[in-house]
Amino acid sequence: MNKVWIPEGYAPTLDAYNTQKAIAYIKQTFQQEFSDALHLKRVSAPLFVTAESGLNDNLSGVERPVSFDVPAVGEHAQVVHSLAKWKRLALKRYGFTVGNGLYTDMNAIRRDEELDNLHSIYVDQWDWEKVITRETRTLDYLQLIVRAIVGAICDTCDRLRVRFPQLETALSREVAFITTQELEDLYPDYTAKQREDAFVKEHKTAFIMQIGGKLKSGKPHDGRAPDYDDWNLNGDIFFWNDVLGKAVEISSMGIRVDAESLDRQLTLSGCDDRRSLPFHKMLLSDELPLTIGGGIGQSRLCMLMMGCAHIGEVQSSIWDAETVRVCEAAGVRLL
Repeated sequence: MNKVWIPEGYAPTLDAYNTQKAIAYIKQTFQQEFSDALHLKRVSAPLFVTAESGLNDNLSGVERPVSFDVPAVGEHAQVVHSLAKWKRLALKRYGFTVGNGLYTDMNAIRRDEELDNLHSIYVDQWDWEKVITRETRTLDYLQLIVRAIVGAICDTCDRLRVRFPQLETALSREVAFITTQELEDLYPDYTAKQREDAFVKEHKTAFIMQIGGKLKSGKPHDGRAPDYDDWNLNGDIFFWNDVLGKAVEISSMGIRVDAESLDRQLTLSGCDDRRSLPFHKMLLSDELPLTIGGGIGQSRLCMLMMGCAHIGEVQSSIWDAETVRVCEAAGVRLL
């Protein structure tokens, strides 16, 4: 079933030329604001990794990576789903010290993604990772970093409105923090998405924490791979989108697993077979730095700040015929 819909009366605020100018401005401005706030350096990153490395992100465990053989190397490669594991290994290889980190453009193909206003098979985000200490593997530090990211997003949005006065999006800097269990307790009869919408509609900006483990209902709020975030110290940043009338996730992030939490989460998720992979062996032996990291959606950020109704207005991708038809009928320009 096609899930694309265009709000009644919606019309793009910017023409094609100014849309491209605004996208470029958002990306350039946010990267500077964000990297300065978190003390991050830009690095180059891979588009693909070998399957045997264990570096690809398994997401919720059911998505199929795009894979291909490389005859010259004699191995199979996979297009990355994200760089959650690669970044942590890179911090070690590049010699990053405590308090410093990296960020990079992450481009991926998620072939099994369901298409709607917010989802495309093409993923573009800023992946980032920062070295921390054992003492900063805390909820307080996680929330400090969340506020810094939200501040960088809001600063960028404010500057965008000065450059393009016809844009009207205003974002709240005040972050409401809530755990997934508190959210389930608050809205026991709602689905996970309905809970997010209800809470973020009230608070405008929110960080929903502790994603991955089972709740009292017996179900997790959402799926998370067991081998990058510590499920007790992670979460998603949401902003309320007035155009779509729903909560939009802009960033998934968290303090990464240490040996203890990785051991626990591999067992809970039935993924003990991963213990033999090179990356996981290093983690279980405490050979990698302790880190915090995440991803920030580039197209989603542009879409939110520019007041767009469909992600195809800010990125080029492939769409089904019904999506094209619905958007054309509503006067929505897909890039």
